[in-house]
Amino acid sequence: MSHEHDHAVPHASIDVDLSDGPDYFDVMVRALQELLVDKGLIGAGEVRARLEVLDDIAPSRGAALIARAWTDPAFKQRLLADGSAAVEEFGIDNYDGTRLIVIEQTPEVHNLVVCTLCSCYPRPVLGLPPDWYKSRAYRARAVRDPRGLLREFGTAVPTEVAIRVHDSNANMRYLIMPMRPAGSESMTEAELAALITRDSMIGVTTAKLP
Repeated sequence: MSHEHDHAVPHASIDVDLSDGPDYFDVMVRALQELLVDKGLIGAGEVRARLEVLDDIAPSRGAALIARAWTDPAFKQRLLADGSAAVEEFGIDNYDGTRLIVIEQTPEVHNLVVCTLCSCYPRPVLGLPPDWYKSRAYRARAVRDPRGLLREFGTAVPTEVAIRVHDSNANMRYLIMPMRPAGSESMTEAELAALITRDSMIGVTTAKLP
């Protein structure tokens, strides 16, 4: 589901960098995990092992993926057409089996990712989501006032540029391909990857030259 917003509305300031604590879904996940362990269906060690895998996945993996797309037009086309297949081709294990949709930023449209119900996130590519992404404040503001929210991240989107908010879910995750900065034409793939941050692949910031 996508929502398009072209006008900012008045809003109360929030601190987007702070989590507002566990919500209903966090509590339910914890309770389900404990129930499965108690019934012997999974072991506590399996849970820890999976968390360690997630901890080892850094946003640099997604940055390398985007840098390849910036430098390889054929790969970029495949990534935009079928993100799930393209990340496997790139050597990333899409272990959760969800559909990955990669969306390109353009001069006319700024894209932003949210999960309005909980914290669905492209973990095989970016690792664990930041606390602010899971917060109720971010989830609500991203839909209600995306332009104002982006300003709080330091991203001023001109009024003539539309903002589209993409709502992730249990079956479908979004990854944003930021626009390649002007002046980066002579940079290597590794140098380009260093310009791409986690936040720019969520859509709250842009890729910039140092």
